[in-house]
Parts: sequence; C-alpha cells; structure tokens
Amino acid sequence: MTPEAFWDGIAEKYAKQPIGNTEAYEATLDRVRHWLRPDMSVLEIGCGTGTTALKLAGNAGQILGTDVSGEMVRIANEKAAQVPNVSFDTAPAESAGAGQPFDAVLAFNLLHLVADRAAVLTHVRGLLPEGGLFISKTPCLGGKPWFRPLIWALQKVGKAPGPVHSLRPGQIEDELRAAGFEVVESGGYPKKLPNWLVVARAV
Repeated sequence: MTPEAFWDGIAEKYAKQPIGNTEAYEATLDRVRHWLRPDMSVLEIGCGTGTTALKLAGNAGQILGTDVSGEMVRIANEKAAQVPNVSFDTAPAESAGAGQPFDAVLAFNLLHLVADRAAVLTHVRGLLPEGGLFISKTPCLGGKPWFRPLIWALQKVGKAPGPVHSLRPGQIEDELRAAGFEVVESGGYPKKLPNWLVVARAV
C-alpha cells in the first residue's frame, strides 16, 4: 500500500481523533508561535487535516498546508473555508511549495515517515532565504527498539504507514546542519518518547 492510499483510507477517522497529548501539543504550538511573525509566509509539509495550520492562522500572514493525501487535504480545505489566510493543497514532501518563496517551513510528525529525508531537507532549504526558519517535530524511536516489532506488525495488517524510520534527536540535528541549517532551539515535547522539536535557521 502506498503512503497516499494509507492516509486517504484513514482520513475521515484521523480527522475525528482527539489530540493524544494536549499538554505537549500546546507547548509545541507555544514554541512555534514564538518564532512566527504576522507578516510571514509559511508552508506546512504533511499538514494532515489542517488542525495545526488553522491554530497558527493568527500568527502568520499566509499559510499553505500540503499533504500527500488528497483526502486529508479535502477535509482540511473544508475546515479552512472561513479562514482567508490558510489554504491547502496536495503535494509530496519532496516538492511541496515548489517555486514559491517562504519565510518559514513547518513539518510535524513527518520526517520519520519520508522515504528520502535528505531530499526533503534539501528541498526545504531551497524554499527558504538565508535566515528563514524550518521548524520540525519528529517522534524519535531510535532509542526504543521494542517499538520496531510493533510497527512491523501494524504495517503488515495495513494499520501503519511505511516506511517508519527509527531516528534519534542528534541524528535529526546533524542532518539539518548537513542540509544548510543551524539549530537555534530544540527540545522534547513530550520528552519521554521523545517527540523532538527543532527550530533551524537557514544559513
């Protein structure tokens, strides 16, 4: 099953699910808002059904959310009907927002799922001017090897997407530096998994 088909198939159910850890989610939003400005043009890659982009609508000038799933994007656009500065479009992470300039790019719960992370990071760097921001948050399963058999089992029965990479916080930060960024803030929200938030500036 392709990632597009997987996410299309669960889009309606996904849209109805409550946030799993509201404290960590709200803390993440607070840190993102700290770095955004009302005049910024923002791209969110892997926007899902648009919840995060819509919550950040008051903190940016324009927000474009993209996702590989057309069904996710359809639901997001329905939710954004009354929000004039937020729009959504279908696009893979490797080409999202191509040809458009952005002041900031966001990617939440995405980097561990893309097939070619280096290509995505190179693409993101190309969208940003020097000083532009890339803000990501990624589940880091590299230190939790017992998750792997569970993920493999779920993938075999169509309950998890593929691929799912086991990353570590330091690995993500090293890859960002190699792609032309400097890390200006990082932290776990929550710490135990950890779900690693990184604010990186294009250099």
